Amino acid sequence: MRRLYHPDADGDSTWYFELGTFTVELTSRVDTVKKWIPFLYQPFRETVARPAFIDFRIRVERSASLRRWVRPQVNFYLDGFAPFKPLPARQAVPLFEWGLNWCIANQYHRYLHFHAAGVEKNGVMVILPAPPGSGKSTLAAALMQHGWRLFSDEILMVEPSTARAIPIGRPVNLKNESIDLLHQIFPQAQLTEKFYDTSKGVVALMKPTAETASRASVGAMPTHIITPRYLPGSTLSVSACRKPAAFMALIGNSFNYHIHGKAGFDTACRLVDRCDCFTLEYSRFEEVFEFFDGLCEGSRGG
Repeated sequence: MRRLYHPDADGDSTWYFELGTFTVELTSRVDTVKKWIPFLYQPFRETVARPAFIDFRIRVERSASLRRWVRPQVNFYLDGFAPFKPLPARQAVPLFEWGLNWCIANQYHRYLHFHAAGVEKNGVMVILPAPPGSGKSTLAAALMQHGWRLFSDEILMVEPSTARAIPIGRPVNLKNESIDLLHQIFPQAQLTEKFYDTSKGVVALMKPTAETASRASVGAMPTHIITPRYLPGSTLSVSACRKPAAFMALIGNSFNYHIHGKAGFDTACRLVDRCDCFTLEYSRFEEVFEFFDGLCEGSRGG
């Protein structure tokens, strides 16, 4: 990933991001965006060259309505079009991240998209498909802080022709209790301030690690499909998952499987055929780390 920033004379600030194989232009004059976007994307190397082609031209700007004097709001614009209702101005940074997720899922169909997290270490690449509320983002963030490379915590992209996972490695969206929990376990983790009263509760964004940023353009062949579920107070439980069930977990958590048709079906089949498949229930990160580190040990032993 490359990033470029320049301030405009009229008070706007503009950033350019190359995320995997697509490019993003973000323009804003909102103070919280100017504060936190450089912080969140600082690990990625800078470039002085403006991208030749931009896939998503995004602007996050305060609403011009009269209510801006009472309850300031911000809008998300894609090529001048506002696909969402405005949100409170204090939620401008999460709005950009959520809006970019929407852009990828709804506009960028070069790859097959899964509602899944993805992590990689020493050639072991794990897809973590799961619905909202299952704890996949929290698990992905914890594994990233434990030394795994983050591919995504929300949208995992897979190339149909090769079944290779393509990293995005953007900031991790943490919610509610997971924010303080992860900051307590990983004091070195760098997070934004908390953004309150969002549709998802309290939200904070975790900066990607140097390992994630330094290899942001390096894809990997998936080796495992693990469907996670956070269960408070439970001990670690890992069960082998039958291939048909793993296949259904994948396509049931895909944003654009129906668009890819036969190519999507073939890609999902190829992933399931080549991966070891499990379901995982957990509550303690120490047990999860031991299991995931064992995957790497088993890979080296093989």
